[in-house]
Amino acid sequence: METFSISNLDLVIVLVYLAFIIWWGLKNGKSSDSQSYFLAGRSMPWWVVGLSLFAASISSTTLIGQSGDAYHTGIAVFNYNLTGIVVMVFFAVFLLPLYIKSGIFTIPEFLEKRFDRRSRYYFSAICIIGNIFLDAAGALYAAALIIKLILPDADLQLIIIVFAIIAASYTIPGGLSSAINAELIQAVILILGSILLTFYCFQQGGDYFYQLFASGDISVKLIRPLTDTATPWLGLIVGMPVLGIYFWANNQTLVQRVLSSKSVDEGRKGVLFTGFLTMLTLFIIAIPGVIARHLFPGLEKPDMVYPNMVLQLIPVGLLGIMLAALLSALTSTLSAILNSTSTLFTMDFYAQYNKNASSQKLVIIGKITSCVIIVAAALWAPQIGKFGSLLKYYQEMLSYIAPPVVAAFLLGVFNKRVNGNGAFAGLLSGLAIAVVMLFYKNEIFGDMHFLLIVPFLLVASALVIYLVSLRYVKPMESKLKDTTFSMDDLKAEFRATRGVTWYKNYYNWAIILLVLSVVIWVVFR
Repeated sequence: METFSISNLDLVIVLVYLAFIIWWGLKNGKSSDSQSYFLAGRSMPWWVVGLSLFAASISSTTLIGQSGDAYHTGIAVFNYNLTGIVVMVFFAVFLLPLYIKSGIFTIPEFLEKRFDRRSRYYFSAICIIGNIFLDAAGALYAAALIIKLILPDADLQLIIIVFAIIAASYTIPGGLSSAINAELIQAVILILGSILLTFYCFQQGGDYFYQLFASGDISVKLIRPLTDTATPWLGLIVGMPVLGIYFWANNQTLVQRVLSSKSVDEGRKGVLFTGFLTMLTLFIIAIPGVIARHLFPGLEKPDMVYPNMVLQLIPVGLLGIMLAALLSALTSTLSAILNSTSTLFTMDFYAQYNKNASSQKLVIIGKITSCVIIVAAALWAPQIGKFGSLLKYYQEMLSYIAPPVVAAFLLGVFNKRVNGNGAFAGLLSGLAIAVVMLFYKNEIFGDMHFLLIVPFLLVASALVIYLVSLRYVKPMESKLKDTTFSMDDLKAEFRATRGVTWYKNYYNWAIILLVLSVVIWVVFR
């Protein structure tokens, strides 16, 4: 493995940044009661929600994984983010109002309100396991890879433990308020640092990218043939939206930031703001990853592309800022996962077991749970290196977990006939199918791309949910209040926005986002 060294100035900048983030997070923490600790008092304005959501979403799989994938296959990996932007609009319009109006702490809690307690327990358990072994462990592993480049003799497990302590040091005492306030600083540093990296990347390899674009090279195309091994065009329609809904609308780590907003309108604007920020990732992650093929040919490990760009392209002094930006993505994601996972366990399991627990008691349990979570993630993180790349590890696992959950949410929101028995049967059958897929994927689907397998799992789970529901009575009206979509409510909201100034109307920003997404697909088709 190639190694690099950094100047004392850069090292001081990184250490000062880490110390500042810990201090800032602790200074702005709130842990007086469960509402403050887990949801920051439901008081956040749209711009705070948007920046926090963006910082939490730019995880190791985004920076490290997507740049590595762009290095090998081109900008097609940006399709995940671009499809995610379309999903954000769908989430903001249809699902977000129901989440906030229902007054939930966790996304699994929404399943209980719509269906029953069994679905809540199942989905919460799946989320906790995924957060620990996919997300938290992935973030720790990515951080360790970067430090190993600078300190090759350092023990991988020791590096992981150090980063776990850094994220836990302010997240566990201060809760969601600490995480969000730290993420505001981290988001700004991340954006500025990534723009800086893009500038130096284009300065040294911009001509290479322009030549690829002018010649119509496949590496600068978003729309790929059906036989493409990266992102076949059909996968954009039938696979990516399903994974996008799970990531943006069913993911406690991200949705928890939206639940902290002070109103439905602020939450919607925050999500759409995140959409615009996410659009930047084409220019600050995907395209630099392609240019890196010219600047650093022959890299053996795809996960090393982004660290190589940072350590070789950025000059002394600015390198410390860029490393701080990179660590921002990793620590912000980790702190977000920590808080959301402790919320899941505390509110979905402990609070149900001990219904008389005081608000302060729930906060204590949340802190203890966070400690257990970070230890488990730190112990598992070194195993991720066996999966080839972070992006492959994450996407393959997500493609099996997501479809049954998305089917339950979509049918639950848009179909008033499905009930708790159907939802639970669909979730369990989806789990059984996912287990079978882990062992017999090649025997069933051959070498079919996983994005094309996703709709089969979605339809299978949806059929089970609907058919089983028909065997039982319709859900009570109380189960449908604030949990199902109403066209009348949507029309009323649309009428209420007619007199609003255009730039304050979230519908206009949603349309602009969708138009820009189409423009990008057309330009890079």
